[in-house]
Amino acid sequence: MAVAYTLLVLFLAVFVAGFILLVMGAINFDFSNSEIPPGVNQPVKLRIIHIILISTAVVGKILENIGICSGASFVRYMQGRKTLGVDTKLFIKDLRFEKVPVRIYQPKDPPATQRRGVMFFHGGGWVFGSLETHEKLCRFIARESESVVVSVGYRLAPEHKYPAAYEDCLHATIHFMNNIEHYGVDPARVIVCGDSAGGNLAAAVSQTLAGRSDLPKLRAQILIYPGLQALDFNLPSYQQNRGVPLLFRERAAFYLLQYLNGDASNLEEVLEGSHIPIDMKLNYRKWVSPDNIPEKFKVRGYKPHVLLDCTTEVYETVKRLCEPNLCPLLAEDAIVQQLPESFILTCEYDVLRDDGLLYKKRLEDNGVRVTWYHLEDGFHGVINSFNSDWLSFSSGKRGLDNIV
Repeated sequence: MAVAYTLLVLFLAVFVAGFILLVMGAINFDFSNSEIPPGVNQPVKLRIIHIILISTAVVGKILENIGICSGASFVRYMQGRKTLGVDTKLFIKDLRFEKVPVRIYQPKDPPATQRRGVMFFHGGGWVFGSLETHEKLCRFIARESESVVVSVGYRLAPEHKYPAAYEDCLHATIHFMNNIEHYGVDPARVIVCGDSAGGNLAAAVSQTLAGRSDLPKLRAQILIYPGLQALDFNLPSYQQNRGVPLLFRERAAFYLLQYLNGDASNLEEVLEGSHIPIDMKLNYRKWVSPDNIPEKFKVRGYKPHVLLDCTTEVYETVKRLCEPNLCPLLAEDAIVQQLPESFILTCEYDVLRDDGLLYKKRLEDNGVRVTWYHLEDGFHGVINSFNSDWLSFSSGKRGLDNIV
């Protein structure tokens, strides 16, 4: 009995030691591939958050390998386990719009007139994020702008592939607009809003609704460091910020492929640009090109990328990346011209910075009014860290104040 107990203790000690070494090894590997430029706001805090995220992902991968749960499920659980208490200024209720989970935030104070409505789509690379991860953000927007905010809990990849997330956001928005009288919202003041992947979804929903005559016109779209194209992962911002937390260049492409078809086997082709035929890339170059990025955003180190052709086999696998509902930058001018007034927020130290800059130019070229706010010291994900206790970032609060 004593021998068996000793062997069990020894096994557990070895397992725990190995577990720790695996986690530390992964963190060290990620450190060697990451870089926090000197201009980033509060770099030590960013490094701490980065370590927490890496550790969570590694533990999730280990649990997946030993058959307990999927890595994505573990990360989602860890992200969503914090719950906030009652808000003295808001009525908060969970409902379903067309089978899609939503959380509605309504100010308690009686309004002088009908309120504006904000359809909010959370970020997380279409793979992560939930109603819980963006709870603080939605509460803040509802309170400070005195708006009715509807946060949409759309289906996540890779379990639910494109166009599931887009369809959930579209159907929830249409349901809200068709039943708007129940929420005291002015039908002429409905806004779509989202961060990162949520910004992508907001842009796609806005484009789809632009040509609808049976619904009120959207008042505005708010796109917070959105990902809007998958043709070129070698734009200046992708090169300059390839290893800047919280979104690496490789992870941006990986998440997109998870959303597209749950298969990342063509990741290298997507990163090097050999996933779309040259003739198509040349056709879209009028919209997706480093030439459309202001020169001041190229001074931090940028090398033009040689155009590569692709095989028919690869293109057949990823050809839906050219659909505007997945990559809104590729929408035709006739659609873009009908879009509502837009607010775009970009961060200097973000691989998705240039997606926002390219869309800003497209909108302005088509006569759409754009308010652009650029966080010179910001990084991807900073807005959702505006109120994370001791890990808060002043740049995130500054950006959110401008959104409000």
